[in-house]
Amino acid sequence: MIIMLFLTLTMLVPLINLVAVSFSDPDLSGSMTGLEIIPRGFSLINYQIILSNPVIVPALFNSIFITGVGTFLNILLTAMAAYALTRPGLIGKKVFMVFFIIMMLFDPGLVPEYLVVRDVGLIGNRWSVILVMAVNVYYLVIMMRYFEDVPASICEAAKIDDAGHLKVLLSVVMPLSKAGIATLTMFYGVVRWNEYVRAGLYISSMNMSPLQVILRKFIVQGDVASIIGQQNVLNYNELAQIDYSALQYATIVVAIIPILLVYPLVLKYYTKDVMAGGVKG
Repeated sequence: MIIMLFLTLTMLVPLINLVAVSFSDPDLSGSMTGLEIIPRGFSLINYQIILSNPVIVPALFNSIFITGVGTFLNILLTAMAAYALTRPGLIGKKVFMVFFIIMMLFDPGLVPEYLVVRDVGLIGNRWSVILVMAVNVYYLVIMMRYFEDVPASICEAAKIDDAGHLKVLLSVVMPLSKAGIATLTMFYGVVRWNEYVRAGLYISSMNMSPLQVILRKFIVQGDVASIIGQQNVLNYNELAQIDYSALQYATIVVAIIPILLVYPLVLKYYTKDVMAGGVKG
């Protein structure tokens, strides 16, 4: 327990420090060390700057849209593919699996992918990011393992009651695989939320870009104008006193809060025995 507590602190302290610096007074935040978890003074000026930027809020909604719609599509297509590949007697199953594994190991790269996205007319559209990453083969294999654990007797009982494949998938297999679906939903959601490479490549308009593209410009490239912009929130003297490191931290906090809110909704499925009572003796 002591070792686990120490490891937990190594992850929590930097995160809490990041939040503390972002809420500190700009005149005092620059002198804070990396181990301080209590703000020095209190100020909302960093968040005032961020949330008043005309680009940040649309970018946040773009990220939510891409993550929400993209993750739903990911789970739906992955579940349908996993269900088909785990059905007994599927003709050519080995051929399909070999094809998927080859596609996973030998990624064609961004250039052919870009040419396809351009040819279908998705450049500059949020759907370019959503559709390109529709199914991950590695996650598909994980989903297959969960579906294979569903007793075949339950599926057969559903078919006797005139349930088709779609109803068996949605009403039997997926409800009995909640732990796996919750796990992959989190995996897919985190990938979607943190995506900036394809978004930066396929979407040129700032109004259509997700938050991570703006975040990268400010945090990695040091593009202060992407956050400060042309807004008149501060006068010249106030702007000169801003601690840009604290402003970066506040931007990171805004970017990670939505994905952190999802964790409590998903973690509850990890401790449930969803198969309990699935088959009656």
